[in-house]
Amino acid sequence: MNEDHITRLNIDGKEIILLETAHVSAESAEEVRQLVEEEAPNSICIELDEARYQSMNNPKKWEDTDIVEIIKKKQAFLLLANLILAAYQKRMAQKMGSEVGKEMSTAIALAKEKDIKLVLADRSVQTTFKRIWAKHSLKEKAKIIAALLSTDEAEDSLEAEDIEKLKSGDMLDEALKEISKEFPIVYEVLVEERNKILAYNIRNAPGPKVVAVLGAAHVPGIKEEITKVQDVSALSKVPEKSAKDKWKKWILPAVLLLILIFSFVKNLSTGLAQIKSWFLLKGICAAIGSALCLAHPLSIIAAFLTAPFTAFSPLLAAGFFAGITEAQIRKPKVSDFNSVYEDVSSLKGVLKNRVTKILLIVIVTNLFSSIGTLLGGIDIIKRLFS
Repeated sequence: MNEDHITRLNIDGKEIILLETAHVSAESAEEVRQLVEEEAPNSICIELDEARYQSMNNPKKWEDTDIVEIIKKKQAFLLLANLILAAYQKRMAQKMGSEVGKEMSTAIALAKEKDIKLVLADRSVQTTFKRIWAKHSLKEKAKIIAALLSTDEAEDSLEAEDIEKLKSGDMLDEALKEISKEFPIVYEVLVEERNKILAYNIRNAPGPKVVAVLGAAHVPGIKEEITKVQDVSALSKVPEKSAKDKWKKWILPAVLLLILIFSFVKNLSTGLAQIKSWFLLKGICAAIGSALCLAHPLSIIAAFLTAPFTAFSPLLAAGFFAGITEAQIRKPKVSDFNSVYEDVSSLKGVLKNRVTKILLIVIVTNLFSSIGTLLGGIDIIKRLFS
């Protein structure tokens, strides 16, 4: 047992032992076993939420997912991001001759074997990704997607000894500093917010002695947060928009509609030119987004035809129609689900796999449709005043 990986805290008479691990390290799993055997804790806290815990127990459960339902629930980014990150960890673990989350499955098995209370201490992964997506602008969302699709480059630069260095904190600190520079909000939601939730759940775990099995990235933050009062209820949900914010979503559609109506009142030919310009710019941008994902021609047409109308309702999106069309024409096969973790290692694989391709079509079409709204709106205003 490497004591450098262990932090011992005493808070209000409760002994809390934090174990730093690398999620792809076989050594970490053995350290979990040794620590639990030696300490005999009353509770074991693990860095999982209920959904990931169920996935670990039944890794093929998600294969029954209805892609159309995912699109309808606006969870395309959530699922694609989750698949890419999970696949990245899985490939790194294979390089180490281990398996992803071996330290977590070891902790789960020990809790059952020794009748120790198991605490799922992490926040819902859905909430985490939804909070990340909701807090970013259109440009930032595009950068996040590009970064996710380039994870294979980062993987290729990692050597076996780098994985074990993750637990020392040095290499990890540098990596996190880079993330915070490029995507400060991602770092805040993915690391800092979860540190607070993990700290709260660990501190409130039952019994006088608690062992917490954690990724090394979270331990410094948890040590800082564990004695503070945390508002976990606010951090455990996607912030609901106020009535004012909900009305704001309708302002742009209303303004666009009023401009178009005014153009017709002012001059019929001007109004017709405005309508033509709007439909072409908005439709072409959405179609380009679908085409870049190598969507079926009918999916591209669906994006083109629906995009101009979706701008007048925040409840609709061109990516929704393009994705639904793609899912109906090119329905995912069992082989797509079986190979998804291998396919998401590269953009070529993402586009080959029907599951990930549909998700990418939804996301990219929506992004380009939003660009079309911006360009079309600017063009309409220019034409009006000229």
